[in-house]
Amino acid sequence: MKVPTDLAILEEIFKEYYSAYASFQKGSGDRESKIYVPIVCGDIAKKLNVDSDIVFGRLYYHLEKKYGYKQRDGANVHFFALRVGENDVHCVNFPLMASVLAGLQHERDKFKLTTALSFVALAVSVISILISIAG
Repeated sequence: MKVPTDLAILEEIFKEYYSAYASFQKGSGDRESKIYVPIVCGDIAKKLNVDSDIVFGRLYYHLEKKYGYKQRDGANVHFFALRVGENDVHCVNFPLMASVLAGLQHERDKFKLTTALSFVALAVSVISILISIAG
């Protein structure tokens, strides 16, 4: 079994919860805050074919430590909060997560382009060698 990447986890969360994030209405009672969207780690884990504790652990122990930060006034800005307000648990800071996701996708695309160009350069080199040997 392959462990899902941060990119795969965040893409799945974005796909599953973007509509909930975008449709937030203040005072509707759906959740406490627009930016913190409660997620169900088990649902994401099922889609990625892993145990829910893997998804929770990556969000809480890894991504929260990596991307959560403290503001100048000392307030914490969580990437993944265990609780927001009274009722919302396991919440992702959706705008921050979208920014991190965009960065990871950009890095993946840069890697793919660089790798493709390397293969093209290798092919040109091999063809040049074959032509010089044959000629």
